[in-house]
Formats: sequence, structure tokens, C-alpha cells
Amino acid sequence: MNFLSLFVLIPLLMLPALWLSKGQKAIRTVMVVGSSLLLALAALTTILFLKERAAGADAQMLFTASVDWFTSLHIKYSVGVDGISVAMLLLSAVIVFTGAFVSWDMNKEYFLWFTLLSIGVFGFFITVDMFAMFMFYEIALIPMYLLIGVWGTGPKEYAAMKLTLMLMGGSAFLMCGIFGIFFGAGGETMNITEIANHTGGAHAIPLAQQYVWFPLTFVGFGVLGALFPFHTWSPDGHASAPTAVSMLHAGVLMKLGGYGCFRIAMYLMPEASHELGWIFLVLTGISVVYGAFSACVQTDLKYINAYSSVSHCGLVLFGLLMMDQVAVTGAVLQMLSHGLTTALFFALIGMIYGRTHTRDIREMNGLMRIMPFLAVCYVVAGLANLGLPGFSGFVAEMTIFVGSFNNADIFHRVLTIAACTSIVITAVYILRLVGKILYGVCKNPEHLKLSDANPIERFAVICLIAAIAALGMAPGWVSDMINGGVSPIVNHILAAVA
Repeated sequence: MNFLSLFVLIPLLMLPALWLSKGQKAIRTVMVVGSSLLLALAALTTILFLKERAAGADAQMLFTASVDWFTSLHIKYSVGVDGISVAMLLLSAVIVFTGAFVSWDMNKEYFLWFTLLSIGVFGFFITVDMFAMFMFYEIALIPMYLLIGVWGTGPKEYAAMKLTLMLMGGSAFLMCGIFGIFFGAGGETMNITEIANHTGGAHAIPLAQQYVWFPLTFVGFGVLGALFPFHTWSPDGHASAPTAVSMLHAGVLMKLGGYGCFRIAMYLMPEASHELGWIFLVLTGISVVYGAFSACVQTDLKYINAYSSVSHCGLVLFGLLMMDQVAVTGAVLQMLSHGLTTALFFALIGMIYGRTHTRDIREMNGLMRIMPFLAVCYVVAGLANLGLPGFSGFVAEMTIFVGSFNNADIFHRVLTIAACTSIVITAVYILRLVGKILYGVCKNPEHLKLSDANPIERFAVICLIAAIAALGMAPGWVSDMINGGVSPIVNHILAAVA
């Protein structure tokens, strides 16, 4: 068995272990051991991948394996990783690991659905077969309905239904696009790399068909990536979701959208992406600026972070559509950076809400004196989110903007300048928020009795901050690893339209 399948097997084994667990201590033990194994496996995969590359392995995908699944449609369980997917596996493992500690007091049923959600996420990033990717994509979406509808807060039923309906609508587009690509490429394989390397490359798919399948596939994945105007499910879903679900949802699940847009829509239909990409580039530019402005007028902590996620995930798609190697590398770095930063934000918001029982910033003041650890960490998260040098956000955003400006035409440069304004807008709502809830005099006497973070919460928060700082101060090895995965795809896209 290929060791990459352990990313699916470990959480699969966690499901019966959780089901048979008696008592909270046993449930916590299963979650800690399972998530620790996944984190260790992700770290080992990264080390082995870098070692293989250093030894001269130049295949696009490493550690590949394939097993026939549905022979009549050439569907296989095919696995393999490049620098992009290794980075996404590492991000997913960190979020699942810290999410287990943030959800320390949740019950067995919650953890069962949370673990099923993680199976879909990990499976999506290790597969190179389009249908298998779609299957894992759906596995990742299904648990969200129950996790929000049962364990969420606020208008949770409405949020769960809205999220499910919009993402399932995107899935319908996606299924049409995937089967269109399959039959358009000759109906011989679902393997992404094999389709791209087919004689004539992506030219095997007629251009007229690309014009149909590219928008369907890009929109299908783009809905999950909060593409404007299909983003409206995201703020409601984030606001109502439990803390760890918000972390995994915004930190990892939304990255499936950008990953799929790049790996399938753009890679397999480069001519259509070149011809039609400008439409989606405008929409993503709107997402970047609109999301930041929307965050400025919110009063709910989760809604502020949710609209911030719309802006930053829009920046991911924005960088990908620039079709420049530097910008695309920055987009993948932004996936990592935003995943860690927004997970930290949602973890801190959940801890603050658990104590104050409110997320309304108008009802909170002076928390710095009452819960100094959580307050200082919130400031750190805010500074990372607005792109302060030394944190991951600065590296990712600057790489995107520099790469985007490499396009010499006026259209791309004007859009880049417009997207850069989001940095200033982000600073406005972050600094306003920090000043509002952390400083000043506490006006609610009940808040004076609140406690600071406990040791379990501190551990989870410190892990996320350490990852954000590490990526910000030593991004070189991650950037080089990602660049190795980005290069053949971007070169393939540019060669097809040259």
C-alpha cells in the first residue's frame, strides 16, 4: 500500500475508535493520537518529498500509485503529490491537530463528523484522478451540514442549508465539467497528469468544448473558493459554525476551491483559461476589495473574519489567474498563510465568545486587562492578517502583487493596483477592531470576572502562531517546494497559448 493512503486510512480507523470510545477521556485520546499521527505523517511526507527532489527526482508527481476502481469509465484510485499538494497536506494536518484541542469539550458525535470531514480534505489533496478528487470533495462537504446545523450557533439551520445548497449547486457544475473534460480528451483516462501529457497536450480537448467546460469547472470550484458573486454562503456558514469547524472550513476547505481551479480547470484547459480568464480575474478582483470593505462595516467578530476570508481567498484566485509563475507561487503561499491565520482568528474568537457569550464588538471593551494572553494573541493574529513583515501574510501577498505586476499590459496592472488597496482596507478594520475590543475600560462588570486561556487552549494557539511566524521568517524552503509544483503547470499553460 502506498504510504500516502495513510492520510485516508488513519482518520478512517479513528471513526470506529471514536464510536467505541466510552467517556470524554477516551474520545480525547483518540483525537489527540489520530491528529498527532496525521501531523507526523504530513511532516514525514514533506521530508521525504524534499529528499527525493534533492536526489534528482524530477517527475511531476512523486510517490505515485494507482488501483483500478471503475474500469468501464477508466476511474482509478490514483495518488501522488507535488510541492503544492505536500504544502496543502501539511496545512491540513496542522489545522486538524490544533482543531482537536480547540474542540476539547465536544462530544463523540461531533468528533465523528469532524473526522469524516478531514477524510475528504486529505483525500482530495493526495489524489490525481478527477473523479476520485470529486468524490473526496463531496465527502468533505457533506459533514458541514450537520456540524453547523447541530452544533452551530445563531441562525444555524439557515446557514447550514444555504451553505449546502450553494456548494451542491457548484458540485453540479463541477460534475458536468469533469465528465466534459474526460470525454473531450478522448474518454481514456481520468488521471489529470495523463490528460495534460496526452499527445498534443490540452489541445486534445477541442477549443469549442473548452469554452464550455472551463467556466463550469472554474465556477464549480470557485463557489467553494468564495468567488464573487457566489460567496454569500461563506459569511453565514462561518458565523454559525463551531470553532474547530470554522478553522477547518476557512483554513482548509476553502482552499480546495483554489486548488481545483488551478489543478483541473486551468491546467487541463489552458486555451480557454487564457481567453476567458479575464472575466474571472475581474470577479476575483471584486472579491478582494469587496470582502475587505464588507469586513469594515461588520459588528460580529466572526462575520468580520468571514468577510476577511472572502477577500483573502479572492486574492488566491486572483494570483492563480495572473498565470505568472511568481504570482501563482504567491497564491499557494497565500493558501497556507490564510489557512493558518484564519484558523488562529477563529480559535481566538471561539475562546473569547465562550467566555463573554457575545461576538458583538459593541459589547466588548478592555479585554487586554482581563484576558491578556488571548488579547495579545489576537493582536498578533491581526498583524499577521494585515500583512506585517515577519509574518506569513506579508510574504504571500507581496509575492502575488510582484508576480501580478510582471504582466506588462494595462489591464492586469490596473487590477493589481486595485487589489493592493485591500492591504490598507484590511489595516483599517483590523486596527479598529483591536482598539475597540481590547483597549479602553471594560464597561460590563460581568466581564471583569472572566478567566484567561487554559493550558489546552494556549497550546493550540501557540502552535498556530509558531507556524505563522515560521512561514513568515523562513519562507524560502516552502516557496522553493511550491515553485517546483507550480512551474510545470504554468509552463504547460503558457506553452499551449504561445
